[in-house]
Amino acid sequence: MWKYIGTKECNEFLLSLNLFNCKNQKKYIKTLYSLANNIEENYNIYKIKKHNGKYRTIYEPNSLLKHIQKSILTNILNNKSISKYAKAYHQGLSLKDNALPHLHKDLLLKLDIKNFFESISFIHIYNTCFPIEYFPKSVGMLLTYLCTYDGHLTQGSPTSAYISNLVMKEFDEALGNWCEKNNISYTRYSDDMTFSGCFNPKDVIIKVRKMLFELGLHINNDKIHIIKKSANQNVTGITVNEKMQVNAQHRHRIRQEIYYIKKFGIKSHLNKCHITMNEKQYINILYGKIIYVLQINENDEEFKTYKKFIFDLRKSISKSCNY
Repeated sequence: MWKYIGTKECNEFLLSLNLFNCKNQKKYIKTLYSLANNIEENYNIYKIKKHNGKYRTIYEPNSLLKHIQKSILTNILNNKSISKYAKAYHQGLSLKDNALPHLHKDLLLKLDIKNFFESISFIHIYNTCFPIEYFPKSVGMLLTYLCTYDGHLTQGSPTSAYISNLVMKEFDEALGNWCEKNNISYTRYSDDMTFSGCFNPKDVIIKVRKMLFELGLHINNDKIHIIKKSANQNVTGITVNEKMQVNAQHRHRIRQEIYYIKKFGIKSHLNKCHITMNEKQYINILYGKIIYVLQINENDEEFKTYKKFIFDLRKSISKSCNY
């Protein structure tokens, strides 16, 4: 289709995408190519500490590049469908959707894809998201450069999450169909893969390892978890043994906070715990935590009482702030 297309037509194609607001057409084209050719210079790179003490590298694009990436996401990528087995990074999906297929199963297998975003390559992104069938080659390559850093996806770019789902779509469908034939439930939440049912975990691990290798991806051997029904089966923070419930540690922390507020009062509690935010901010965050618990299990009577208590407390704090 694009065999005889020239520079003029490619530029017109880029202009039609309207990736950022610029009335000067030459400046618009020049800016896109300048960004793509100097992509590493347009990121702020920093590290954040994870719960396990290790660090995650975040690549934050500058304001213009971030705006362009959001436009690519909205105008191009969101029009492409993802697999039904992918449960992250899509409007209308939640952690609850990822946990539900694994409710009260005999066995739970959890696998993690090692260095997930960093292992999704430039060529996979180009072929999946901006293929020659729909984009002139130079345009597709340019868009791929605008969504990558040093030839791979990054954590921090608006486009990375959805691109990862698109790249993994064929994998998800093939693995999901294989699992269904073997009466195994399968979901993937970003790099977290969950399998449940009655099966031999070794068979699934061998199958997944082989399929990932074909994509240039690998299982993180340190994060292989086989959990029987007699133990706490947890899927992305939600317990699924008999009913869906936010994990015990999260619920316990909220329970403690409520106890101390009732015992000491909100001001004393904040002082004792050296919490620097004001009462209103703290209560709003705590209220959000309680709402999340009830979203996972709407019949939790204990947390319904906490919701009413914090709701009333929030109202009284708002009234006192208005005086």
